[in-house]
Amino acid sequence: MRILDSHHHVWKYDAEQYPWIPAGTPLVQSYSLDDLAQHSGEYDVQATVVVQARQTLEETDWLLSLADANPLCKAVVGWVPLQDDNIAEVLERYEDEPLLKGVRHVIHDEADPAFMLRSAFLNGLHALSRTELRYDILIFGHQLPNAIKMVDQLPDEMPLVLDHIAKPVIEAGAFDQQWARDFAELAKRPNVLCKLSGMATEVRDETWDYETLKPYFEHAFEAFGPSRLMFGSDWPVALLKTDYPRWVATVLDAIKDFSADEQDQVLFRNAHRFYRI
Repeated sequence: MRILDSHHHVWKYDAEQYPWIPAGTPLVQSYSLDDLAQHSGEYDVQATVVVQARQTLEETDWLLSLADANPLCKAVVGWVPLQDDNIAEVLERYEDEPLLKGVRHVIHDEADPAFMLRSAFLNGLHALSRTELRYDILIFGHQLPNAIKMVDQLPDEMPLVLDHIAKPVIEAGAFDQQWARDFAELAKRPNVLCKLSGMATEVRDETWDYETLKPYFEHAFEAFGPSRLMFGSDWPVALLKTDYPRWVATVLDAIKDFSADEQDQVLFRNAHRFYRI
C-alpha cells in the first residue's frame, strides 16, 4: 500500500541548535532525506512531509531548500514567529513558496500553561488562517483543555492537525482516561485532524508492544474516524523506541479491519488533501 508520511524530521546535528535531543541516544547524529528512504525498508513511501525541529526562520528556509532538491519530500511544515506584530508581513514573504504547506510551534515546551491562549499567539493564528497554510498542534495530553479553548477561538474552517495524538501518558496495564475525555472533545471540531505518530515514544515502560498501544489506536479511530486520521512516522525521533518498519507494521496492524479505501485514506489521501500536495 502506498504511504504518505505526514510527519518526519531531518537535521544536521548540533547540540546547541537542538538542545532537546537527549545525549547518548540514536538521535545524536545527522539525518537526511536520503537516510529516510533507506530506513523505510520494504514499504512504499511515495511522499513525505518534513516538520520543523528548530524554532527559527532559518530552519524553515533550510527545510524548503531540502524539499526543493528532493522529489520525495512534497511539503514542509515550518516555523514562523506567530507572536510578532509583523507576522502578516512574514507570512506574505512565503506566499510564493509552493512547498511550504504548514506551520508549527512547539507549544508543549512553553513554560506558560496558557501560552496558546495569549492574545499575541491567537492573533498570529488568525493571521495564519487568512493564508492557505495549515497549523500543526503540538501539545501534551494535559494541555488538551487549553487546546480546545484555542481552537474554539479560531475560524471554524481553519485546517488544523493534532500531532502525535496529543502525547498521552502511555503505560502497560493503564489507560490515560483524562486524555481520552479531552481528546474526544477536541475531535468534535470537524476542522481538526489527527496524526497517528509519535505514540511509541510516549510509552513510559522500557519496552512496548501492540497491546499497550491498541486502546489508544481504538480511541483515535472512534473519535476521529478514518477520514480525519493520517499516518506519520515521527522519524528519526521515533528511533528512541522503534524503527521505521516496525512503526509502519504497527499502524498497518491497527487499521487492518478498515476497508481498502479507508486504509488508503489514513496512509495517503488524508495527508495529501490536508497539506494540499
